[in-house]
Amino acid sequence: MTDKTVYAPSSAIGGAIAVIRISGSLSKSIARRILSANVTATPARLCHTRIIDGDEVIDEAMAVYFAAPATYTGEDMLELHCHGGAQTVQAVLACLSKTGARPAENGEFTKRAFLNGKMDLSRAEAVMDVINAAASRSLKAALLQLQGGVFTVVNEVSELLLDALAGIDAAIDYPDEAYEDAYEDVPQRIAEARSRLDALIASGRRGRVLREGLRLAIVGKPNVGKSSLLNALLGRERAIVTAEAGTTRDTIEELFSVRGFPIRLVDTAGIREGAATIEAIGIERARSELKNCDLALVVLDGSAALDENDRAVLELSKGLQRLVVQNKADLCSIKLDEATLLISAATGLGMADLEAAIASSIGADVTDETPITNERHLFALERARECLLHAAEALELDCIATDIRDGLHWIGTITGADVDSQVIDRIFENFCVGK
Repeated sequence: MTDKTVYAPSSAIGGAIAVIRISGSLSKSIARRILSANVTATPARLCHTRIIDGDEVIDEAMAVYFAAPATYTGEDMLELHCHGGAQTVQAVLACLSKTGARPAENGEFTKRAFLNGKMDLSRAEAVMDVINAAASRSLKAALLQLQGGVFTVVNEVSELLLDALAGIDAAIDYPDEAYEDAYEDVPQRIAEARSRLDALIASGRRGRVLREGLRLAIVGKPNVGKSSLLNALLGRERAIVTAEAGTTRDTIEELFSVRGFPIRLVDTAGIREGAATIEAIGIERARSELKNCDLALVVLDGSAALDENDRAVLELSKGLQRLVVQNKADLCSIKLDEATLLISAATGLGMADLEAAIASSIGADVTDETPITNERHLFALERARECLLHAAEALELDCIATDIRDGLHWIGTITGADVDSQVIDRIFENFCVGK
């Protein structure tokens, strides 16, 4: 794959400036062919030039040439900084198509960086996490991974397991000298590796919220102010609000952040008995959303006494992680119990306390230093832990060695040291073109 030169825009088309990247062995000859200035004479220096297609000047531009291997992909690279209008960009891309290069596939620049040893697979995946980060803490976690945070922690586990394997190999090769030492030392190394995996898995389960967002469902009977609360949390009018009960007939989903944490906020139809057919479909979706959410925000009408519909919602959410709020608190002064938050979506009363409660429910131990946020990494760590559990129960050294090697395989799928090419292709398919 890497013997072919590729090109693609790496910025949005339509702005003031567009950046087009070229990577591969033809980069230098392309620069000499389509640029009026010899930018290859001064690598890593941005130069003013003209982009030329034959005798036609396409654009006044800036360009920079990077010589391998000190580049993002590990190959010769050329960047063109041209005007960002669609006609200009298309003309430049058409010019590049005549040079022997081809359009890059999704994520191909980062894929080449991985294949050429410029970064491990976990760092490559973090590139898109940085791009897609929806909140400040998500961005910090992604940057930590981009800087090698995941590789560092899982490599420490790998080193422990490799040391254990070395002890087993020595015991098998020199049974009279090393057998007893292996039986004493290997279990300790396996136990330490398991302990580190347990800690990574625990932090990963909590840390996934930084990558995927906490799914928060607003539920309650009709006309308690769920849509008003959605709008208040978002800080804009997203949902239609009327005095008529049952206005919301389907779920509405929006992404926002609370104290740097990404939240997927879902407004649902009011839950009540005896609803008409269309409304009943929305209610069923609300019930389904309640089962699948990470946190339920149960809204009660603070200006009225509880009725059977309120009690039904409270019963449905019983046993789930939830926050119970009394909306319209400006119209009442009675609090149901100590676990209930008094708020007013209309006036903003209690909204700061509600946001603090949402942030607290995520967990104070979800920090910017959480290295594991990727579901694929968490799955691999859980499989590696299972292998070490089997190793701890095995009686023969060769069986222990087999289980350890299986654990190393799963850890290797995280860094890319031992991963199937189909997995690699699947990962980079989700990247945007030009990255």
